[in-house]
Amino acid sequence: MDSVRVRVEQTPLPGIGVRHDLVTSSGRTVGVVSHRNGRRDLVLYDVDDPDACLASIPLTDDEAEALADVLGASLMLGQLAGLRQQAAGLLTEQIALPAGSPFVGRRLGDTRARTRTSASIVAVLRDREVIPSPGPSFQFEANDVVVAVGTRDGLDGVTAILAGDTTG
Repeated sequence: MDSVRVRVEQTPLPGIGVRHDLVTSSGRTVGVVSHRNGRRDLVLYDVDDPDACLASIPLTDDEAEALADVLGASLMLGQLAGLRQQAAGLLTEQIALPAGSPFVGRRLGDTRARTRTSASIVAVLRDREVIPSPGPSFQFEANDVVVAVGTRDGLDGVTAILAGDTTG
C-alpha cells in the first residue's frame, strides 16, 4: 500500500498576510488566504495555471470554524469507522456525560478510564466543536459527549465511571 503524504505549502504575502495551499490527489489546488486583519478567503485555483484564482470565497470567523469542524469531524469519524473495521472486537461509542456526573468540571485524567477499563477516550464533542485526542488535563463540561474506543466491557466501564458508579 502506498503511503501518500499531504503537503500544505505556506507562502507569505507581503502586506496582506499568508496563503496556505493544498494540492489534492486529483491535481486541484485549494487554499486559504489569512489576511493580517483576520479575514480569511477560501480560494480555488485554475488547474492549468496554479497562479490564477478561479474562485475566492470570503469566510467569517463562524463560517471558517464551521468548515473546519465539518472537515475535522468527518475525517475523524471516517478514521474511527476504518479502525473499527480493522480491529475485531474494537468498538466506538459516544457516551453522554450525565449532568450529575462527578466529572463535570474535572480533568479527564481524574477518571483514570484507560487504566481502569483499557478503553480510550479519543475525542469529546462539545456544542458543535470536536475536540480530538483530549489530554489528561482536559476539563469536562456539562453536556459533553465523550467518544471512546475499546471492547464492549471497556466501553461499559467508561460509561459507569462517567456516571459516577464506583462499583465498576
